[in-house]
Amino acid sequence: MKSEKIISHIVNWLKDYAEKSKVKGYVVGVSGGVDSGVVSTLCAMTGLKTLLLEMPIRQKQDQVNRAWEHIENLKNRFDNVEAMSINLTPAFEELYKTFDVQDEIYPNEKLAFANTRSRLRMLTLYYYGQINGLLVCGTGNKVEDFGIGFYTKYGDGGVDVSPIADLYKTEVYELARALDLVRSIQEAIPTDGLWDVDRTDEQQIGATYPELEKIQKEYGVKTEKDYTGRDLEVYEIFDRMHKAAQHKINPIPVCKIPEDYKS
Repeated sequence: MKSEKIISHIVNWLKDYAEKSKVKGYVVGVSGGVDSGVVSTLCAMTGLKTLLLEMPIRQKQDQVNRAWEHIENLKNRFDNVEAMSINLTPAFEELYKTFDVQDEIYPNEKLAFANTRSRLRMLTLYYYGQINGLLVCGTGNKVEDFGIGFYTKYGDGGVDVSPIADLYKTEVYELARALDLVRSIQEAIPTDGLWDVDRTDEQQIGATYPELEKIQKEYGVKTEKDYTGRDLEVYEIFDRMHKAAQHKINPIPVCKIPEDYKS
């Protein structure tokens, strides 16, 4: 992979898009993970205003520490980087009480409330983006956004631009090394940070990103009958999640009304 060329391409793309949109730059949510670490660095490299938001919600301290180690590193390297910590835990707790969460009645309530964390962060990014004249920059990668749909609709999926969505997770890690991100970010185990207990992406999905990427690259060319053993298990995981995520991956369906009905 030609990392330096990809980095230059994305930075120029972000800069051109912002200038054509007549905005000052970008706002990025920084979680302490590799995706947001790479994206925030690419935004900083544009020379445009880059606002980094760390938005804890019942957050694990190691995630907070990684996020701020990265943020401080970028602030030291780039004069155009600003950062804020917006504690969303009180707002989250109020919603928890307002919605009267009762896991024993609604089996999907834990997942729904995990997604609520992501949607609170989206609201926050758009608020600070709008008052500062910035676009919300997404941090989703190819396997999450277009493979298994491992993101929250109108949460971390609610963005203005998506600079790394054509890169697989393993390629994002390569960019992290090329960008010389802080070691803790480069070595961070992928997690969505939406649960009160530690749950890695692999634990939630049942497969690693390299395993999923292998299937995604062959998906539509190879079918279930072409796999055996562990590859078959991962194919079944990918196939199930990909089909279930079509409402995220595809544009919102519009009910088209026949013209003669309108006349």
